[in-house]
Amino acid sequence: MNFPFYIARRYLFSRKSHNAINVISAVSVCGVALATLALVCTLSVFNGFRDMVSTFFTAFDPQLRVVPAVGKVFDGKDERILALREMPEIALVCESVEDNALVQYQGRQAMAVIKGVDDSFSELTPIDTILFGRGDLLLHDEVADYAIPGVQLLASLGTGIRFLDPLEIYAPKRGAKVNMANPAASFNAGNLFSSGLVFAVNQEKYDGSYIITSLQFARKLFQYTDEVSAVNLKLSPDADVDAVKSRLKELLGEDFRVLDRYEQQADTFRIMEIEKLISYLFLTFILMIACFNVIGSLSMLIIDKRDDVATLRNLGATEKQILRIFLFEGRMISFIGAVAGIVLGVLLCWLQQEFGLISLGASGSFIVDAYPVSVRFWDVVLVFVTVVAVGFLSVWYPVRCFFRKSLSK
Repeated sequence: MNFPFYIARRYLFSRKSHNAINVISAVSVCGVALATLALVCTLSVFNGFRDMVSTFFTAFDPQLRVVPAVGKVFDGKDERILALREMPEIALVCESVEDNALVQYQGRQAMAVIKGVDDSFSELTPIDTILFGRGDLLLHDEVADYAIPGVQLLASLGTGIRFLDPLEIYAPKRGAKVNMANPAASFNAGNLFSSGLVFAVNQEKYDGSYIITSLQFARKLFQYTDEVSAVNLKLSPDADVDAVKSRLKELLGEDFRVLDRYEQQADTFRIMEIEKLISYLFLTFILMIACFNVIGSLSMLIIDKRDDVATLRNLGATEKQILRIFLFEGRMISFIGAVAGIVLGVLLCWLQQEFGLISLGASGSFIVDAYPVSVRFWDVVLVFVTVVAVGFLSVWYPVRCFFRKSLSK
């Protein structure tokens, strides 16, 4: 057995001549463990919120989306796009057109994103899970075009779910200058009638601005023929998303971008990752402060074991070996605190998942009643490496300096 490690282990678990040293050592372990627990729980909560948000997007966003690399639209009859329909991994292809427009209802106005989709949209995603109201998922018939607006947009327009008058939609004509004498002549106009349905994704980006309608209405409003803003893809159940995405990139070339669900919401998830990173850095700083307890414990141990140090030197131990005894002592405190903190953190996350110990507030006020958590293996590894590294580095220089000063006296 390593001689310095053996002595350090004896020092850690044996009683000291002064009981205060035992207490400080225990406090040091608890401090590191609590900081580790906070890291595990905080990162797991961010993972839980990320997973929760991704489930909302799942009902609105397709598995893969093909968009132009430059510009708003592209030719939906492009040979490369038509070739997508022949791929066995792709179960459904749904075209869509999106652009901004002005919505007016009984004198109230709001800016909205008109999302025109073809008739296969209901099969693209489980959209029915976020629909509310009484009606069928019908976007057009022989008589009229129908709207499925976001719930917050309806609230701002004051329409109610089943509005009687149609929504008046206005979009500027492409390539036309505004006629100041008759501004209305510079806009295309159309009417959308109530379908009896609204959607609620619980995200401001969608609920406050989107209106889902038919593809033919959007093309007419924005003066398109075969152009589309995106081609939305649903894969077969046994298809691998990453493999299909790579193959599509090779097929389509640099003129198109292929986006998975996370890339379609890159801004949202990037903000969540930044928040997670900042929380990790702050808690790491708190961990560094907790390691000062370890330094204090080792300093008192060095003073308490001064006679033992003299005995070890007389027996032939080198200064380097004696220094490593106290360094091992500090590292063992950090290691034990890291392991204890991770075990307690994972246990607390499991209890939160099963029983919802910490609630978000009054029941029904939020989307979920309790904080969502999701423990990730690599987050646990990152926390363990961080705690051990910070613990090892924080004790190296102070213990070395204090030990040499103690020997000189």
